Amino acid sequence: MPLFNRQGKITVAVLMAGILFIIAIATLKSKPEKVKRLPPALLLVEVIDAAPQTLRPRIKSQGTVAPRREIDLVSQVSGKVVAVDQSYASGSFFRRGDKLIQLESSDYQFAVIRAKAQVAKAEEQVALEKGRSRQAKREWRDLGDNTANALFLREPQLASAKAALESARADLNKANLDLSRTSILTPFQGRIRQTFVDLGQYITPGTRIAKIYSTDVVEVRLPLSDRQAALIDLPVNFEDAQSAYYPEVVLQRKVGGKTYRWQGKIVRTEASIDIQSRMTYAVAEVQNPFKTDPNSDRPPLSIGLFVEAEIAGRQMPNAIELPKNILYRGNEVLVLNDNDEVSFITLSLVQSDTDSVVTTSIKSGTRIVGTRIALPVPGMRVDTSSATATAESSPIKSTPPKSSTSNSAELL
Repeated sequence: MPLFNRQGKITVAVLMAGILFIIAIATLKSKPEKVKRLPPALLLVEVIDAAPQTLRPRIKSQGTVAPRREIDLVSQVSGKVVAVDQSYASGSFFRRGDKLIQLESSDYQFAVIRAKAQVAKAEEQVALEKGRSRQAKREWRDLGDNTANALFLREPQLASAKAALESARADLNKANLDLSRTSILTPFQGRIRQTFVDLGQYITPGTRIAKIYSTDVVEVRLPLSDRQAALIDLPVNFEDAQSAYYPEVVLQRKVGGKTYRWQGKIVRTEASIDIQSRMTYAVAEVQNPFKTDPNSDRPPLSIGLFVEAEIAGRQMPNAIELPKNILYRGNEVLVLNDNDEVSFITLSLVQSDTDSVVTTSIKSGTRIVGTRIALPVPGMRVDTSSATATAESSPIKSTPPKSSTSNSAELL
């Protein structure tokens, strides 16, 4: 019994000591410092101050260079090819009036000689009938009668002789014309695309000699959508043909890592809108495309070359060009109020390409958020302490329409 009391006292003492130790630790533990919470940092954004100006758009399109004139050179007479010009070959150039082919002309020279003989015979017959007519008039006058029969005076015979003379002269002209046609001449300055006959071959009227095209002017068909066509003063009205405005166009092509440019003009549009693509085709002309500059290494504007085009559009007042990456949902941007709080506005877009958009629906002085915000919330405040940019009046760009001839950026 005394042993039990002793062990109980020890146990109680140990428990009391542990409790006192825990209380001491809890009492002596240092209190945590209170941390002052700072307000969340504002998002730093760039601001674009809208400054609308009058801009001139540069509408982009593309097309293939084609000749303005291209014909099949054909023979009008028959004969054997006895000579060909040195330039008679595919790809060769020629001037207007150059003789490409010479046909055998002996038969036609004989025809000319025979026609001359017929003319001489007809002239003789006319002279005889004139003399006989004068003799008949004298004889009738000697009879003392003032009225005479036309047949007696040989007037029908004289008229027939004169008609025969005219016919003989016409035959002579026809013989000379056929003789001249044995020389196949070029009707304009150009280039040979393809040849069809050669030396020693016998040809008949209508035989194709060569396919040729002119080189003084080339054309490029440029497809334009409705929105693109609305930005250009196209020469489409017949009444204004004398005072029509022909928009300038710059054609460019990259060859061997270098970009070359040619200056031209939009001279007309095609007669109707394309039924399948619903595109309006404007036709650009470039003068002297094969003329080279000795001070430049620019190649000629060859037929079949695919080129990109920039067309000068009409002036656009109150226009602003903005980066495309700041748009939300296709046609909305964030603007700031006086408290630097953001809100959305909807734009009326005129043009759009891969890098920029153009609008005429922003007032001057509007503060536009020029930084893309991942999750913008209307009313949120932003930090605008960074440098402020201004919407510049750089040339407006446009992209070619989505069709068989264009697969670039979207057109609004």
